[in-house]
Amino acid sequence: MLPRLLPVAWLLGQWLFFSSPSWAAPLSTAMSGDLIFREGTEPVSEAVLSVDKGRFSHVGMLFKDGDAWKVIHSTPAEVQGRADGVVIDSLTFFISPDRARQWEVFHVQNVTQEERRTAVEWAADHKGTPFTILGNRGLYCITLVYEAWQAAGVDLGVKLTHLQVPLASGDFLLPSGLLQSSRLKHVEMKFPEGN
Repeated sequence: MLPRLLPVAWLLGQWLFFSSPSWAAPLSTAMSGDLIFREGTEPVSEAVLSVDKGRFSHVGMLFKDGDAWKVIHSTPAEVQGRADGVVIDSLTFFISPDRARQWEVFHVQNVTQEERRTAVEWAADHKGTPFTILGNRGLYCITLVYEAWQAAGVDLGVKLTHLQVPLASGDFLLPSGLLQSSRLKHVEMKFPEGN
Protein backbone atom coordinates (compact mmCIF):
# COMPACT_ATOMS: atom_id res chain seq x y z
CA MET A 1 0.00 0.00 0.00
CA LEU A 2 2.77 2.47 0.92
CA PRO A 3 4.56 2.25 -2.49
CA ARG A 4 1.30 3.20 -4.25
CA LEU A 5 0.87 6.27 -2.03
CA LEU A 6 4.35 7.67 -2.70
CA PRO A 7 3.56 8.92 -6.25
CA VAL A 8 0.30 10.42 -4.97
CA ALA A 9 2.15 12.16 -2.13
CA TRP A 10 4.75 13.50 -4.55
CA LEU A 11 2.06 14.85 -6.90
CA LEU A 12 0.22 16.44 -4.00
CA GLY A 13 3.45 18.12 -2.85
CA GLN A 14 4.09 19.45 -6.37
CA TRP A 15 0.53 20.76 -6.62
CA LEU A 16 0.77 22.48 -3.22
CA PHE A 17 4.12 24.08 -4.12
CA PHE A 18 3.05 25.42 -7.49
CA SER A 19 -0.54 26.32 -6.61
CA SER A 20 0.42 28.03 -3.38
CA PRO A 21 1.14 31.74 -3.55
CA SER A 22 3.97 31.27 -1.01
CA TRP A 23 6.66 31.27 -3.71
CA ALA A 24 5.05 34.14 -5.60
CA ALA A 25 4.51 36.47 -2.65
CA PRO A 26 8.16 37.56 -2.47
CA LEU A 27 7.93 38.59 -6.11
CA SER A 28 5.45 41.29 -5.16
CA THR A 29 8.45 43.63 -4.88
CA ALA A 30 10.15 42.39 -8.06
CA MET A 31 9.98 44.42 -11.25
CA SER A 32 10.33 43.64 -14.93
CA GLY A 33 14.03 43.59 -15.75
CA ASP A 34 15.08 42.14 -12.40
CA LEU A 35 17.34 39.12 -12.54
CA ILE A 36 16.59 35.61 -11.32
CA PHE A 37 19.53 33.31 -10.62
CA ARG A 38 19.26 29.56 -10.12
CA GLU A 39 21.47 26.63 -9.31
CA GLY A 40 20.50 24.25 -12.07
CA THR A 41 20.23 20.49 -11.95
CA GLU A 42 21.63 19.65 -15.39
CA PRO A 43 25.26 18.69 -16.26
CA VAL A 44 26.01 22.09 -17.82
CA SER A 45 25.20 23.64 -14.43
CA GLU A 46 27.76 21.39 -12.77
CA ALA A 47 30.34 22.54 -15.33
CA VAL A 48 29.59 26.22 -14.62
CA LEU A 49 29.75 25.69 -10.86
CA SER A 50 33.08 23.85 -11.18
CA VAL A 51 34.78 26.85 -12.85
CA ASP A 52 32.88 29.66 -11.12
CA LYS A 53 32.83 28.33 -7.54
CA GLY A 54 29.69 30.39 -6.87
CA ARG A 55 26.18 29.39 -5.78
CA PHE A 56 24.45 29.82 -9.13
CA SER A 57 24.90 28.43 -12.61
CA HIS A 58 22.19 30.25 -14.59
CA VAL A 59 20.42 33.61 -14.79
CA GLY A 60 17.39 35.01 -16.56
CA MET A 61 15.49 38.29 -16.75
CA LEU A 62 12.04 38.56 -15.20
CA PHE A 63 9.18 40.35 -16.89
CA LYS A 64 5.48 40.58 -16.24
CA ASP A 65 3.12 39.32 -18.96
CA GLY A 66 -0.34 40.32 -17.73
CA ASP A 67 -0.57 38.76 -14.28
CA ALA A 68 2.08 36.10 -14.96
CA TRP A 69 5.83 36.30 -14.41
CA LYS A 70 7.98 35.11 -17.32
CA VAL A 71 11.73 34.59 -17.65
CA ILE A 72 13.84 35.42 -20.71
CA HIS A 73 17.02 33.35 -20.70
CA SER A 74 19.58 31.72 -22.98
CA THR A 75 20.05 28.03 -22.33
CA PRO A 76 20.91 24.68 -23.81
CA ALA A 77 17.58 23.10 -24.74
CA GLU A 78 15.54 22.23 -21.64
CA VAL A 79 12.63 20.88 -23.67
CA GLN A 80 13.00 18.06 -26.14
CA GLY A 81 12.80 19.37 -29.68
CA ARG A 82 13.56 22.98 -28.71
CA ALA A 83 16.81 24.47 -29.99
CA ASP A 84 19.54 25.80 -27.70
CA GLY A 85 19.16 29.56 -27.43
CA VAL A 86 17.24 32.50 -26.04
CA VAL A 87 13.78 31.43 -24.89
CA ILE A 88 10.88 32.77 -22.84
CA ASP A 89 9.54 30.45 -20.16
CA SER A 90 7.05 30.76 -17.34
CA LEU A 91 8.51 31.42 -13.91
CA THR A 92 7.00 28.13 -12.74
CA PHE A 93 8.97 26.27 -15.43
CA PHE A 94 12.20 28.16 -14.68
CA ILE A 95 12.16 27.43 -10.92
CA SER A 96 10.61 23.95 -10.99
CA PRO A 97 12.50 21.54 -8.69
CA ASP A 98 13.62 19.41 -11.62
CA ARG A 99 15.47 22.49 -12.99
CA ALA A 100 16.42 24.48 -9.88
CA ARG A 101 17.99 23.37 -6.61
CA GLN A 102 17.70 26.95 -5.38
CA TRP A 103 16.93 30.36 -6.82
CA GLU A 104 17.11 34.02 -5.86
CA VAL A 105 15.80 37.25 -7.34
CA PHE A 106 17.94 40.39 -7.52
CA HIS A 107 16.51 43.86 -8.06
CA VAL A 108 18.35 46.09 -10.53
CA GLN A 109 18.65 49.35 -8.60
CA ASN A 110 18.78 52.99 -9.62
CA VAL A 111 17.21 52.58 -13.05
CA THR A 112 14.16 54.17 -14.63
CA GLN A 113 11.03 52.42 -15.88
CA GLU A 114 12.08 53.36 -19.41
CA GLU A 115 15.47 51.66 -18.91
CA ARG A 116 13.68 48.57 -17.56
CA ARG A 117 11.35 48.51 -20.57
CA THR A 118 14.29 48.88 -22.98
CA ALA A 119 16.27 46.07 -21.31
CA VAL A 120 13.31 43.67 -21.38
CA GLU A 121 12.47 44.52 -24.99
CA TRP A 122 16.10 44.04 -26.07
CA ALA A 123 16.24 40.62 -24.39
CA ALA A 124 12.85 39.56 -25.80
CA ASP A 125 13.85 40.72 -29.29
CA HIS A 126 16.72 38.21 -29.13
CA LYS A 127 14.41 35.22 -28.69
CA GLY A 128 15.75 32.46 -30.94
CA THR A 129 19.34 33.72 -30.88
CA PRO A 130 21.58 30.65 -30.55
CA PHE A 131 23.12 29.68 -27.21
CA THR A 132 26.90 29.85 -27.26
CA ILE A 133 29.64 30.48 -24.76
CA LEU A 134 32.40 30.92 -27.33
CA GLY A 135 32.54 33.46 -30.10
CA ASN A 136 30.09 36.20 -30.99
CA ARG A 137 27.45 34.27 -32.95
CA GLY A 138 25.07 33.92 -30.04
CA LEU A 139 24.52 34.58 -26.35
CA TYR A 140 24.74 32.68 -23.11
CA CYS A 141 22.54 33.47 -20.13
CA ILE A 142 24.78 36.02 -18.47
CA THR A 143 25.71 37.88 -21.64
CA LEU A 144 22.01 38.07 -22.56
CA VAL A 145 21.02 39.93 -19.39
CA TYR A 146 24.22 41.99 -19.28
CA GLU A 147 23.89 43.13 -22.90
CA ALA A 148 20.17 43.85 -22.42
CA TRP A 149 20.99 46.28 -19.63
CA GLN A 150 23.88 47.73 -21.67
CA ALA A 151 21.40 48.36 -24.52
CA ALA A 152 19.27 50.30 -22.02
CA GLY A 153 22.28 52.47 -21.19
CA VAL A 154 22.90 50.83 -17.82
CA ASP A 155 26.36 49.57 -16.89
CA LEU A 156 26.03 46.82 -14.30
CA GLY A 157 29.72 47.11 -13.40
CA VAL A 158 30.53 43.39 -13.51
CA LYS A 159 33.74 41.45 -12.92
CA LEU A 160 35.14 39.18 -15.65
CA THR A 161 36.88 35.90 -14.80
CA HIS A 162 39.89 34.68 -16.75
CA LEU A 163 39.58 31.00 -17.64
CA GLN A 164 42.20 28.62 -19.04
CA VAL A 165 40.25 25.41 -19.62
CA PRO A 166 40.13 23.10 -22.65
CA LEU A 167 38.14 24.70 -25.48
CA ALA A 168 37.61 27.96 -23.57
CA SER A 169 40.39 30.38 -22.83
CA GLY A 170 39.85 34.05 -22.14
CA ASP A 171 37.81 36.44 -20.00
CA PHE A 172 34.24 35.38 -19.29
CA LEU A 173 31.30 36.82 -17.42
CA LEU A 174 30.20 34.20 -14.89
CA PRO A 175 27.29 34.27 -12.42
CA SER A 176 29.50 35.31 -9.48
CA GLY A 177 30.95 38.17 -11.54
CA LEU A 178 27.47 39.44 -12.34
CA LEU A 179 26.43 39.13 -8.70
CA GLN A 180 29.28 41.47 -7.73
CA SER A 181 27.46 44.34 -9.41
CA SER A 182 26.64 47.10 -6.93
CA ARG A 183 23.40 47.64 -8.88
CA LEU A 184 21.99 44.27 -7.78
CA LYS A 185 20.10 43.98 -4.51
CA HIS A 186 18.77 40.70 -3.18
CA VAL A 187 14.96 40.47 -3.26
CA GLU A 188 14.14 36.96 -2.08
CA MET A 189 15.66 33.53 -1.72
CA LYS A 190 13.71 30.30 -2.14
CA PHE A 191 14.76 26.68 -2.00
CA PRO A 192 12.15 24.91 -4.14
CA GLU A 193 12.61 21.56 -2.42
CA GLY A 194 12.19 23.05 1.05
CA ASN A 195 15.91 22.77 1.87
